[in-house]
Amino acid sequence: MSETTPAKPGEPRPGGIARVVGASLIGTTVEWYDFFLYGSAAALVFNTLFFPSSDPLVGTLLAFMTYAIGFLARPIGGMVFGHYGDRIGRKKLLVLSLLMMGGATFAMGLLPTYGSIGVGAPILLTVLRLIQGFALGGEWGGAVLIVSEHGGDRHRGFWASWPQCGVPAGNLLATAVLAVLASVQSEAAFQSWGWRIPFLLSGVLVLIGLWIRVSVSESPVFLAAQAKAEAAAAEGVEEKPPVVEVFRRSWREVLGAIGVRFGENISYYVLTSFLLVYVTTHLDLPKSTALNAVLIASAVHFVTIPLWGALSDRLGRKPVTMIGAVGMAAWAFAFFSLVDTRSFAVITLSVTVGLLLHGAMYGPQAAFISEMFDTEVRYSGASVGSQLASILAGALAPIIAVELLRQYGSSTPIALYLSAAALVTALTVLVVKETRGRDLTRPAKASPPARKGQEPVLARSDRA
Repeated sequence: MSETTPAKPGEPRPGGIARVVGASLIGTTVEWYDFFLYGSAAALVFNTLFFPSSDPLVGTLLAFMTYAIGFLARPIGGMVFGHYGDRIGRKKLLVLSLLMMGGATFAMGLLPTYGSIGVGAPILLTVLRLIQGFALGGEWGGAVLIVSEHGGDRHRGFWASWPQCGVPAGNLLATAVLAVLASVQSEAAFQSWGWRIPFLLSGVLVLIGLWIRVSVSESPVFLAAQAKAEAAAAEGVEEKPPVVEVFRRSWREVLGAIGVRFGENISYYVLTSFLLVYVTTHLDLPKSTALNAVLIASAVHFVTIPLWGALSDRLGRKPVTMIGAVGMAAWAFAFFSLVDTRSFAVITLSVTVGLLLHGAMYGPQAAFISEMFDTEVRYSGASVGSQLASILAGALAPIIAVELLRQYGSSTPIALYLSAAALVTALTVLVVKETRGRDLTRPAKASPPARKGQEPVLARSDRA
């Protein structure tokens, strides 16, 4: 089938969905490898190499503040990439985001440290982190949309969940590389030059991802909408910028996307990035303990995310997300109690269960948020909603957690913070409408009647 021939409504492109999923997965894996590599390095080496301080927690806090700056750039990237993604297509922007992210990460591996050039080192690191965040802000929306818009209505939750697997896959890859280096190198060698290797490896991964990503076809749903927009423009109908239209007529959906992501985002960064700080600084255990625990848990996470996505095709997006949100609110307290045992097996179990619950929120999320918006503004809406949530949630999560630990010296306030965040998502899920089975080729208010046992997809004006 040619790139310009759209599939029938509700039908996946014959023989094309697996290729599109593969391209999205490899791209998101590379980009999240880059992004999480910084988070791990911030907890392990950047606090001393770029932000030297007599207090280890203060140095870590400064490193995580630079980590958070990457999140501040994400909604800007989401708006820019979303605008052009809704105008010129999903594929072109996905290629650009991959190049920007990979280039910034590779450059980090070449940076001089504070000991070499002083304050210029953290400034350069911050600039590269901003580029990373800008690129990632456009990656998530495009990756999940191109899969959602290629796949059919009945199994969208399953297919769209695969790009989500790029998160644990990228974290798995980043953590695995760091764990191997930590095990074969001395602490001095790792601090001196070994930390650079994972960043330089990004260049190879980007070339692989780029080779796969350029081979996929553009979204048939987008192509059909683009043809309709061009016909309207030929008749003199003025087309407003997608990002403006999102805030004008889809602000409720943007708020819904933020709420759906809120608890998921905070829980992930507490369970992974902050865990490295907690285990090494508070419990005084080797960094390999936390790295290996996250490594094992991420492998389980990767396998189970599509299962949660598939379950959402049967039960609905709301029930599955609710399982994860309520479960995480309760597990937050057990999580730290188990980590405090200092047992590697128990720590691994606590992280694994936590990421299983996270997956229940994360697996259906790609389809859930994609189905909230109409095609003309879908890239903008999904990107802006998800990335604004990243600022309010993921960007602040490690900083808040570190500061709570520094102030109180206890995990209880952090568990309360994590539980409250999960409850925000649970409350949001109660308010928003079910989207399962929506025909993405039709406007929201024109969606067909729901199948038996499915909550209907209501018109935009009726949605929360």
